[in-house]
Amino acid sequence: MMVGTFDLLWVGIAAGVTALYSAVAQDALGGWQGQVIVFAVASVVLIILGRTVFSKMREQVTEHPTLNKRMSSTIGARAVVVTAFSGGLGRVRMGDTVWTAESKAGSDLAVDTQVVVEATNGNVLIVKPG
Repeated sequence: MMVGTFDLLWVGIAAGVTALYSAVAQDALGGWQGQVIVFAVASVVLIILGRTVFSKMREQVTEHPTLNKRMSSTIGARAVVVTAFSGGLGRVRMGDTVWTAESKAGSDLAVDTQVVVEATNGNVLIVKPG
């Protein structure tokens, strides 16, 4: 209870090392006493390495840049106008999805015009002809 779960990872790996030791060198250090020694040494060494060499793994990543940001992955993608734009607003098909879109210049685009996504505004794609 006094160590963090990250330290328990290293203790678990030490248990695996001890299992390999017992399978390969069955009675090299004297039976179960040798296994206890191997486990203790491996645990201490791995915890020390975990706190020094692998300390960067312990830092929490606040958020992945595109995690839960589907709209940001659409920027630069190509689409086709499926509903003619009126007043700068219309609908485009990108892949198998139809999106509401807004013309970057506010211009009206005809059906089947190729467009490129420049930006997003909520769930609305900002597009330009291209």
